[in-house]
Amino acid sequence: MNIDWLGALVIGVLGAGHCLGMCGGISSLIAMNNRTQHQLPITIAYNFGRLTSYMVVGALVGGAFATLVSLSGATQVLNALRVIAALFLIAIALYIGRWWNGLLKVEAVGKHLWRFISPLTHKLLPIYSFQRGYVVGLIWGWLPCGLVYSMLSWSAVSGSALNGALIMLCFGLGTLPSMILIGQGAHRLKTFQNNLIFRQVAAISILLYGLYSLKHAVL
Repeated sequence: MNIDWLGALVIGVLGAGHCLGMCGGISSLIAMNNRTQHQLPITIAYNFGRLTSYMVVGALVGGAFATLVSLSGATQVLNALRVIAALFLIAIALYIGRWWNGLLKVEAVGKHLWRFISPLTHKLLPIYSFQRGYVVGLIWGWLPCGLVYSMLSWSAVSGSALNGALIMLCFGLGTLPSMILIGQGAHRLKTFQNNLIFRQVAAISILLYGLYSLKHAVL
């Protein structure tokens, strides 16, 4: 497995607490508005839609920057992007460790666009079918999120549309356990994720990888 894919998966798992806050409302709504036998399939459909959007935007970003570098030969642009990706990684570590919440400010970048996109979900409520769940997930995948933006910076330097999509897929897969289990015991998983020792060890690990990436980006 590509180390970037593995890193994206781990960040998805560790950052899932943030995802519960950002996207958990829709999952909770699905759980409340459907009978028990319908909750899980529709929740899975919603998350499939969310992951589809992640992969599409990852492919677009990865492919666009790979094409730009290939056509222009501007390797310095790629190096600059690698520095930005490493800095985002460090920001993720600081956020997970709860040492600095500057990553949340990045989310403000997409709020203006989200004002135009979010009304589309209103027409699909209540979510009572697999199809509606998937479409809502497609839309909700564009919700402004600092963690998603961080992963997109990795996609930008991934070298291809395929790698960009796979990085976003792995990140999304990492968030799945919390998102699928919400309302069905996710509070236990969140308690584990919020454990001080677990968060500190995870944050330090990501911070070291971020510093390692930054070192190789500038040298």
